[in-house]
Amino acid sequence: MRRLTPLLVFTAVGLAAAPAFAEGMPQLAFSNPFTTAQILWGAIIFIVLYGILARFALPQVSSVLELRASTIANDLQAAHMAKEDADAAVAEMTETNRKARAEAQAAIAAAAEAAKRRAEEQAAALNEKLEKQLAEAEARIAAAHAAAMRALRQVVTDTTGALVVRLTGEPANDDQIGAAVDSMMRERSNA
Repeated sequence: MRRLTPLLVFTAVGLAAAPAFAEGMPQLAFSNPFTTAQILWGAIIFIVLYGILARFALPQVSSVLELRASTIANDLQAAHMAKEDADAAVAEMTETNRKARAEAQAAIAAAAEAAKRRAEEQAAALNEKLEKQLAEAEARIAAAHAAAMRALRQVVTDTTGALVVRLTGEPANDDQIGAAVDSMMRERSNA
């Protein structure tokens, strides 16, 4: 009942003041004591809440914001440093890669040049050996040719002598036959 009494009083006062609110907005009727009381209590509550927030909550929020700002700044600085380190590492890797390629190209060129020199040396040695063998073969051929020519001369001389004897019935002059065979062989070798 004690709780209902203030409520009944406010309701009665509100009903008594209702005809005054009919002309405009009741929230702006400052002549009404309820509106004045609401504005006064609203201002008091606002000032108290502002004081509590300004005294306790806002410094904590401010310190959290400052901590976050410093953390973000530190993280950004660390990210910039990491990026610089990564860029330096990429540059170093690129330079190392370039040097390695250059060294590999130089090694390949050196190996190719060495292989070329070895091949030339082997070819020169093989050519020398082949030329020596060729010279020996030509000497053997020349010796065989000379032997064949001597044998051929002997055969031609003997055959010619036998033909002369058979055709003429007289013995052939070996010196004349030899001179004629030598002359014919010289003509054939010059031609």
